[in-house]
Amino acid sequence: MQRLTGLDAGYLYMETPTLHMHTLKISVLDPSTVPGGYRFSRVREELEQRLHLLPPFRRRLVDVPFGLTHPLWIEDPDFDLDWHLHRIAAPAPGGQRELCEVISDIASHQLDRRHPLWEIWVVEGLEGGRVGFVAKLHHSVADGVAAAALLANVLETEPEPKPPRGPEDDWRPDPMPTKRALIVGALADLIASAATIPGLVRRTVRGMRAARDVRRSHPEVPAATPLNTPKTRFNGALTSHRIFATTTVPLEEVKEVRRAFGVTVNDVVLGICAGALVQYLTSHGEQLDKPLLAGVPVSVDGPTDTPRLAGNAVSNLFVSLRTDIADPVERLRAIHESAVVAKEVHHALGADMLADWSELTPPKPFTAWMRLYSKLRLADFHPPPQNAVISNVPGPSVPLYIAGAELVELYSTGPILEGIGLNITVWSYLGTLYFGLISCRELMPDLWTLADLLPPALAELRAAITENA
Repeated sequence: MQRLTGLDAGYLYMETPTLHMHTLKISVLDPSTVPGGYRFSRVREELEQRLHLLPPFRRRLVDVPFGLTHPLWIEDPDFDLDWHLHRIAAPAPGGQRELCEVISDIASHQLDRRHPLWEIWVVEGLEGGRVGFVAKLHHSVADGVAAAALLANVLETEPEPKPPRGPEDDWRPDPMPTKRALIVGALADLIASAATIPGLVRRTVRGMRAARDVRRSHPEVPAATPLNTPKTRFNGALTSHRIFATTTVPLEEVKEVRRAFGVTVNDVVLGICAGALVQYLTSHGEQLDKPLLAGVPVSVDGPTDTPRLAGNAVSNLFVSLRTDIADPVERLRAIHESAVVAKEVHHALGADMLADWSELTPPKPFTAWMRLYSKLRLADFHPPPQNAVISNVPGPSVPLYIAGAELVELYSTGPILEGIGLNITVWSYLGTLYFGLISCRELMPDLWTLADLLPPALAELRAAITENA
């Protein structure tokens, strides 16, 4: 039995019928080398044998009476694997667009909080006999780093099928806690949290002053601040309908741009997205009066920390995409400068500041406010806090297998938020960057147009290498 952190619980409180706080991890496997061939029943067998390697998968929520504080995770006494594993066929001919149609529908439905907060959809009927696996995981369960660790925990680096690592543990469900025990535990936690407030306030004031000094020390870099943003077609109130699209670019070409212009891989990813967004919005006749602002999630795990298999250890950088600069190279360099300052501001504030304040989030009032905010579509009436979420998660660099099937494609996407109706998540695998884009169907029905503009935006940067040589 374990209480959710304020950061994890916040993803529950944010959720509404139109704002879904699950993430998707999409893998495409080639089962042609699986001994005996592919069978759905084999998928279930393999997953059941690996549940001990996926510890969050058997935990469910227990709410505290009266919403006194954050919920608990318990080992689900009614766990049923068949509730979570589903089988579906992609429409013919089973190409990428058809797979993404299935993913769009899966993304459009919330997870049931009466059960552990995950599902896996097995998508059959793909071209070449490949099989897709769409894992829907609530953000309260794991962030991108933890999800990558979970994936690595069940995959192998050798093609020969092997039994799961380690024996199945002697798993036992938790008894359902009594109402009295929940209240007593909640009150004890509230007292402990209250004791941290004076120190947290002092640290926050110091952090804000330090962040102000950082910004003042870089007067040549325009401030990237929330709400100082343009309003675009994808910045508005959401419906429950999602649309998902993908594209890929070679990682080596991204590194070529990185080396040529002295920036980071993440800067190049942001530059590619910025170039594509400029072209996309221009094609719709939208003229930006301010640069687009991206929220860039960053892990606050230390380099020597043990890999996490659950929970969130994430903060956020605000990086200007400098869409006010026409030249793609100058834009890339300006993005790099904005990212450098954003990191300094983040360090000045303190990596744990967001997580520490989230411990004090009152569940009932925050949940009620988010539902009212969504219902009244208030996001349509003010500038967005940021225009898009753009995330880049380093993935495996060696071929991976499960039960003899090779992993050939790997995509991911996080949630979209009220007023922030575009999420671009990038995972790397085997020398390729896999872009997963998600939006609200009513805001961006032509999301594929934006996806198709990403590779040309990289090509534009590569062409500039020769011109700037």
